[in-house]
Amino acid sequence: MGAFGSYLETGELTLTSQSTKLLTIITESALETKLLDDLDHLGAPGYTVSNARGRGHRGRRDGNWLADSNIRIEVICGEELALKISQHIEEIYYQNFAMISFVSDVTVLRPDKFSKRKS
Repeated sequence: MGAFGSYLETGELTLTSQSTKLLTIITESALETKLLDDLDHLGAPGYTVSNARGRGHRGRRDGNWLADSNIRIEVICGEELALKISQHIEEIYYQNFAMISFVSDVTVLRPDKFSKRKS
């Protein structure tokens, strides 16, 4: 098996791994509470939120002023859920807010941590 097959071998230790998707959303920080509620309702098993700075279509966003700051939300999930969330945010937010999203292939090492959310 390759380095990122069903098992990742490191010396004597064998770690279980699984291929899945990483959905990344970069948007205005003012949307954080609403977006996280949406992710919960759509079934995201979890997410990570961090501050983001950079330059894009709408200019430079350096976060010096809270109302001008951006966040990066990352969700590790299956392809079907990544598509469902992507369609939702496109329909609800894209037209009126600074927002981009993209989906990447990732390999997670503890796949049990990314299975269905526990209530």
